[in-house]
Amino acid sequence: MALTPQDVSRIAHLARLELSETEQATMLEQLNGFFGIVEQMRAVDTRGVEPLSTPLSAVQAVALRLRDDAVTEPDRRDANQRSAPAVEDGLFLVPKVIE
Repeated sequence: MALTPQDVSRIAHLARLELSETEQATMLEQLNGFFGIVEQMRAVDTRGVEPLSTPLSAVQAVALRLRDDAVTEPDRRDANQRSAPAVEDGLFLVPKVIE
């Protein structure tokens, strides 16, 4: 999937970036290089390959150090919301910004 200069202009516009012609050309080359690498990776047959939990597990057995899913901090919602101008049912109320 090769991008065109128009694609780069549109991406820059969406990202609210102002790019010079030189920067657009450089960006086009870099993005097309990135997509080239992605296409190469897509071409690799990975059927039957188990995903790794960590890259280190490819060379040695790794025991994952998982902790219990337990609450470790007290509930400070009221204290945190005390300075808010408007709160309802534990939620911050904000002004409508979309017309």
